[in-house]
Amino acid sequence: MGEFTLEEQKVLSRFVTNTDRDIFALFNLPEVVKGALFSRYSRSSKSLRRVLLDEFLLNKEQGFAQITEHQQERGASGLVATQKAEEFYERVLVGYGDDSVAELAGAHVAMENISNIATKFIEDSRIGLSPLEKSTRYVYFDQKDMEGRYRFCREPGIMNSEFSESYEKTCNLLFDTYASLIPKVSKFFMERFPKTQELSDRAYSATIRAKTCDILRGLLPASTLTNMGAFGNGRGFEYLLTKMYASDLAEIRNIASALHSELRLVIPAFVKRTDDKYGKQHIAYISNTDSAVAGMVSELVKNEKNNFETAVGLADYDSDAELKVLAAMIHSNSQLSMKRAREIAKSLPKDKAQSLLSAYIGERQNRRHKPYRAFENTYYTFDICANFGAYRDIHRHRVLTQQRQLLNTSLGYDMPKELAEAGYENEFKNAMEAAENAYERIAKKMPGQAQYVVPLAYRLRWYMKMNLREAYHFCELRSVQQGHPDYRKIAQEMYMKIKEVHPSLASGMKFVDMNSYALERLDSEKRIDKKLEEIDKKYAKGPPPS
Repeated sequence: MGEFTLEEQKVLSRFVTNTDRDIFALFNLPEVVKGALFSRYSRSSKSLRRVLLDEFLLNKEQGFAQITEHQQERGASGLVATQKAEEFYERVLVGYGDDSVAELAGAHVAMENISNIATKFIEDSRIGLSPLEKSTRYVYFDQKDMEGRYRFCREPGIMNSEFSESYEKTCNLLFDTYASLIPKVSKFFMERFPKTQELSDRAYSATIRAKTCDILRGLLPASTLTNMGAFGNGRGFEYLLTKMYASDLAEIRNIASALHSELRLVIPAFVKRTDDKYGKQHIAYISNTDSAVAGMVSELVKNEKNNFETAVGLADYDSDAELKVLAAMIHSNSQLSMKRAREIAKSLPKDKAQSLLSAYIGERQNRRHKPYRAFENTYYTFDICANFGAYRDIHRHRVLTQQRQLLNTSLGYDMPKELAEAGYENEFKNAMEAAENAYERIAKKMPGQAQYVVPLAYRLRWYMKMNLREAYHFCELRSVQQGHPDYRKIAQEMYMKIKEVHPSLASGMKFVDMNSYALERLDSEKRIDKKLEEIDKKYAKGPPPS
């Protein structure tokens, strides 16, 4: 028997394109409901359709029946309406030949039971797509499937190779270790941080869970199956599919095929070119180019060693950064050419230049008061080396350029100090060593597929190139108290690197939190309690008079 009863399938079929496959799309739902649904989905261990049923469709308190009542009265299927819209868009595309029309229609899709390798591949697409992935910081990943197996990707390439048995055994060991340590580590933190009287049961439980998840997520292999939702426009999905079809990983290509089928039901006009003559040429171009460059670089660096050097390095920056920023400020606030604006900026005495910068930064009251676009004229390139878990969190930033190397084990792993303090260092080390041994065997023949067995605790190297305006946003946001300690350190160090080379430009970056905390989520959960109380009071009064 499947996940849903016949009655549940009947209810769901009005809002999802299928009720029995891992890839599906939503329809007949208001945009605000889709957004709320995906937000709830990212912090739930349930499937999206189960969340939709339990917390929206069948939850009388949500008032969902009233929200969708007008759609029920129409009596027409949303998919039929999509077919009618297809005719209109075909005429627009043929008549005007403007690809940007593909950005006027979008789709919400859910991709379930896909690996962390796949989610990173999908999230590499920065433009036209907005993904949201199930968090490793709030949800335990110790569940098993209906056959009693841990939920990790049995990647076809590996499972059809000589490494299948070793791969399965190693992933099972990682999950066994992760699952067995959950109650032990939770108990350790509850004893270290007893619940105080003023703290609610909900807030305390959520804080302990988050801390436990933070400490143990390094054991999860990159093969761990997860769920993600994504909203994207037609152009964004078309290019994503093209890249996915060009991947050398069977899992990625299989997801592309399933995703393509579902998108044909809801935005068919905008994904049809993915597999036509030009689409196939584009796929071949990506595949051939990637293969050629990888082969040439491999030959160039074959005698080099990959060693851990530093967590954050400032690889490149503009030596004339202040001049560029000042010139942009003068240009946008005058009628002068950029050339003349640069000449004026260059002639400014140091005190006047600082005064102009201070005025431009303004009186920032919180991190959401961001500097203006003149700060986009100077760039910093950071070479980052950190564990894969931290990379997953940082990867979601899209207003910048970042590219990673293949996930591997050569750079070592990060041992959470609290795990050692709790006395479980050996269990963690044994699991890491087993994963490294399996990776090294597989990587000799299948370096791409070997990534699946690497746990999140292992380090990888990637670069991030961002302008100063994004650096303000990134360093202040990612250093907040409730952030994971691993990426908080990266944000703090990036801030210090910028301050070192450009103290005047970094002077307005007032909301970088340089402190360390024992229970990162505690204050945040207290704030949630307060908000919940306010909501209860607000709606206990009843609806406002009509």
